[in-house]
Amino acid sequence: MLKIENLNVHYGGIHALRGVNMHIQEGKIISLIGANGAGKSTTLKSIMGLVDKSAGSVIYKGEDITKAQTIDIVKKGISLTPEGRRVFPDLTVKENLLLGAYLRKDKAEIKKDLEMVYGLFPRLLEREWQIAATLSGGEQQMLAVGRSLMSKPQLLMMDEPSLGLAPIIVKSIFEIIKEINKNGVSVLLIEQNAKAALEISDYAYVLETGTVVLEGPGKELITNDQVRKAYLGA
Repeated sequence: MLKIENLNVHYGGIHALRGVNMHIQEGKIISLIGANGAGKSTTLKSIMGLVDKSAGSVIYKGEDITKAQTIDIVKKGISLTPEGRRVFPDLTVKENLLLGAYLRKDKAEIKKDLEMVYGLFPRLLEREWQIAATLSGGEQQMLAVGRSLMSKPQLLMMDEPSLGLAPIIVKSIFEIIKEINKNGVSVLLIEQNAKAALEISDYAYVLETGTVVLEGPGKELITNDQVRKAYLGA
């Protein structure tokens, strides 16, 4: 579905990504784990066209989108739920969700997808006319994910969806990720909670200082000594 080949990104004199190769298979949950500053968010931003690439290519469904504009990448079916939620604080829940469908013209389908999001996140329906800034952190994360789904993505990329949330909310978010995947959406997940991410992942990559140092099925990496010591506190 998505292939990243020899991806390199520089921030001035900093070599943030160093020849990253990844393959996101259709219908799968893929995790990217690593320490802060490893280049995880940069990887997602480069796929979305939000940062310039100094070398390498991004291929989506056989099409080279390396130099595509972000708006065109969204139109092709890729969406990003950014780190820190980034909801529009002065807009209502419903207004935030409808902004996720900004590029769509299929009003009947938009209405169906709004109902689908409310089905996944009943709390958002309860808060439909509430200003986003007044929501709890967990509710804002639900809103950020729901907004991404409103673009009708085939590939949903999520950057630290559980960051700063209470454990009970974290469990709920991971259940929702699995449900989204069951509904036919491929998921590329960045997550500091490496154990939770690996448990639900079909495949995973470990990134260190801009380089993929390990990869394999999620359940295999959970038992890998190097991963356990570095990311699982074992």
